[in-house]
Amino acid sequence: MKRYFTLSNLLIVTVLLISLSCYKDETLNVPVNEGPDLPNTELDQYIQENFTDKYGMAIRYRYVDNFVGPTQRVSPPQLETVRPMLDFIENFWIDPYLEVENGEEFFRGHVPAEIVLLGGLIFNNDGTVVLGTADAGAQITFTNVNGIDPDNEEWRALQLQTVYHEFAHTVHQRYKLPTAYETISATGYTSGGSWFVLTDEEAIGRGFVSPYATSSPNEDFAELVAFYLFDTDFDDHFITLTENCETAECEAENAGKELIRQKLASVSDHYKRVTGLDLEEIREAVQAKL
Repeated sequence: MKRYFTLSNLLIVTVLLISLSCYKDETLNVPVNEGPDLPNTELDQYIQENFTDKYGMAIRYRYVDNFVGPTQRVSPPQLETVRPMLDFIENFWIDPYLEVENGEEFFRGHVPAEIVLLGGLIFNNDGTVVLGTADAGAQITFTNVNGIDPDNEEWRALQLQTVYHEFAHTVHQRYKLPTAYETISATGYTSGGSWFVLTDEEAIGRGFVSPYATSSPNEDFAELVAFYLFDTDFDDHFITLTENCETAECEAENAGKELIRQKLASVSDHYKRVTGLDLEEIREAVQAKL
């Protein structure tokens, strides 16, 4: 998964484009030789005990250039931000799964092998900025760690959408999509590379929670799960119908919301059948922390 912004002014950081794209196979998860002379610090010991030994996750916060393409530039996280970021990951991603029935077994069985922390965004030569990436469930990369502020809704939403979206991909990758899921809003999917021309409202009218969700059934599935878990106002945004519509736009939005409702029911039932997880319980655990 790759999430990026196009910025028109780096000082103001005006967002012109957000993109998510997930890759089934990359080489970025090759184990990295961090060298024999690195100190075994208190932070490293904490990571070993609380992430590597406990869940089999390696936390990468050094040598960040190993985790991006040759034309990309990144900065490492400031050391004082690493532990707070790990606390954030534990609080908002790991703990909600551990708190629900069958959640710990699922988490341990699907957790990625590597978590990569980057200090800022990933700058590309074409003027885009990558927000976060993942590699087929094997690695998840968090960006803008130096800007950590769990109380900032925009920063928090960026991180949560990244991790919930990517973790949802492990479900359809192992257990396929729900039966006939791609037929619920079949005419709403966009042609390759054109999803970003849609507005949020147009996406809802097509039956999707975001423009990026229209790019494929797999991304639709992952986006729906992510938005359902982290969006406090999910029902208001995507489920609750507007009464007494008087415009075509309103009618279209209501029709799209009905499709989203059908898809959410399909996804929730699929999770229960193939993973034993209740998505509503996970959402409640997440929302209790927001």
